[in-house]
Amino acid sequence: MSIERISVLGGGAWGTALALTCARAGRSVTLWEFDAGNADHLGSKRESRFLPGVRLDDGIKVTRALAEASRADAILLVVPAQAMRTVAKSLAQTLRAGTPVIACAKGIEHGTHKFMTDIVAECAPKATPAILSGPSFAADVARGLPTAVTIAASDAKVAEALAQAMSSGTFRPYHSGDVRGVEIGGAAKNVLAIASGIVAGRGLGASASAALITRGFAELARFGRADGAKPETMTGLSGLGDLILTCSSPQSRNFSYGVALGKGEKPGDKLAEGAFTAPVLLEMAAAKNIEMPIAGAVAAVLAGKLSVDRAIESLLARPIRQE
Repeated sequence: MSIERISVLGGGAWGTALALTCARAGRSVTLWEFDAGNADHLGSKRESRFLPGVRLDDGIKVTRALAEASRADAILLVVPAQAMRTVAKSLAQTLRAGTPVIACAKGIEHGTHKFMTDIVAECAPKATPAILSGPSFAADVARGLPTAVTIAASDAKVAEALAQAMSSGTFRPYHSGDVRGVEIGGAAKNVLAIASGIVAGRGLGASASAALITRGFAELARFGRADGAKPETMTGLSGLGDLILTCSSPQSRNFSYGVALGKGEKPGDKLAEGAFTAPVLLEMAAAKNIEMPIAGAVAAVLAGKLSVDRAIESLLARPIRQE
């Protein structure tokens, strides 16, 4: 499978970073942006508003024409999880049959409880769905700092071809056939990162942070096992790797969102996916009788059902049990 032309849908920080990555890998890249002002800025200034100081490669074409962007060998769908359905539906109208469409958002859709590749498959039936996830910050990737991620597709040959097409000297994609496992890791870790941020914002110390991440990973792994995820996926880049990164750095929107909550402040970031995912994740866990107390505490705090202090007390008061 030859992948020479790649389109990136979404001109935010992550979309711009991935466009730069594909250009460094030697691919012909088209970057589609819906917002006219941002598209004009990207095209004329050759710089992202969200990544100041990072120049857009001269070979990257910026467009607002979705039909033009759809004429590619592979398409990276880099929009927020809750906008995935809308863009996928629009893309479907001009998409060629069999084109790999790689979802690059980490979340679960409200109401339907569907993961990103499920939405792509439903809204763009001609597409070959795939998922890209792993421990990666847009600023690091855009600047060419060493990063490793996972690309998963149900067809192993497609996943391998996509990984080869995006690989460069500093960006190393591993390929996998465990689509659901990769998606679970990406979605659940955002919720747990909010919890980790709360611990940091409350000043509970490094010991509490380590315990939170460890027990949070146990919840993520339980959820994954119940949905058929492979153990190696849960302990890999898109599972444990992404959890460690997003639970330990203020670069993480979800971690920073939690820090604000821990300090008793109102979080200003409306794009923290974990805030959208928490109630959905909890509903799905309850339906499968999966115990996720940390995720449950986060959901309760976000819904205003528990204060931060009460949520912490509820976790510490849980019965002593074997690890």
